[in-house]
Amino acid sequence: MNTTQQIEWNGTPCIELCAGGYRAWIAYEIGANVIRFRDEERGMEIFRYREDNNAEHIKQSPEVWGLPTLYLPNRFADGVLKTSDAVYQLPVNEAAPYNNHIHGFLHKRVHTVVEHHADDNCAVLKTQYRYDENDPFFEYLPIRFLAEYTFTLSACGLEHKVRLTNLSDKMMPISVATHTTINTPFVDGGKEEDIRLTVPIGKRCELDERCLPTQRFIDLKLYDLEYKNGTKCPVLQDINNDMYFAEETELEGQSFYGAIVEDTASGKRICYQVSPEYKFWIIWNDRGFNGYFCPEPMTAMIDASNLELPRETTGYREIRPHDTFEANQRFFTMD
Repeated sequence: MNTTQQIEWNGTPCIELCAGGYRAWIAYEIGANVIRFRDEERGMEIFRYREDNNAEHIKQSPEVWGLPTLYLPNRFADGVLKTSDAVYQLPVNEAAPYNNHIHGFLHKRVHTVVEHHADDNCAVLKTQYRYDENDPFFEYLPIRFLAEYTFTLSACGLEHKVRLTNLSDKMMPISVATHTTINTPFVDGGKEEDIRLTVPIGKRCELDERCLPTQRFIDLKLYDLEYKNGTKCPVLQDINNDMYFAEETELEGQSFYGAIVEDTASGKRICYQVSPEYKFWIIWNDRGFNGYFCPEPMTAMIDASNLELPRETTGYREIRPHDTFEANQRFFTMD
């Protein structure tokens, strides 16, 4: 029986979705973050989660729990954001030697529950956040917009749709990512050394000492090819912002645009499918020994609006007043 209900987790209000053997908790007051996603039938804790955690702990570093959605994500040099009709000065919130603006703000905001319901097929939650003069970030980025998220849980897994609508009279920069935190181990009773990650990648995007693109693209070396051939252990070693163009792979003989994480001891897999709007992957693991790693799909390169490369290369785009941008992801499990 598929259900949705309001719950409290350690004092944090959430909407719980249950469907298809999965359970998901969405903390709508913490950026509409999926703070828990579990396959009950296979015994898999998919996103980084701790029973004794609480909202205040998550709010200290909301990028590294659950499934936070970032706008604008991953670094603008010196806080500068150039669009076709303006130049914005964002706060520099990443210390030297980086001196960048990082991660944006949307994943920190209190979102509103629009509706939640369940039927024989799925459980659904819709949330929204209206960004305007009431947001403290508006002094830096005075572009009104509406963010709408739809979470659909079913036997097909968890689908996450993002919809951004420009409510201003200015061009709205579009760069979206999820700082996806995969729990390790993700199988109950599993071991981190048994985890392998497959990411279908093209050329590597070279980054400098400030973690900004040099605008050079590098052919894959043996280290990089471990992502492509599925032999990369994404923990127990330091992975620090490996950035690549996204490509396709195969899953069960079918074309698959996304990443796959496998527990080799049990054969259980997390399949992470993304829509074509996500053109890049960054892999990061917080030095590798903290019980999670992040395969991060991005619609645009780091610092994309400021690069000298064409938009069809960087993925950066803008939407006109009253236009809308959409992207989606899906997580499901297999064994």
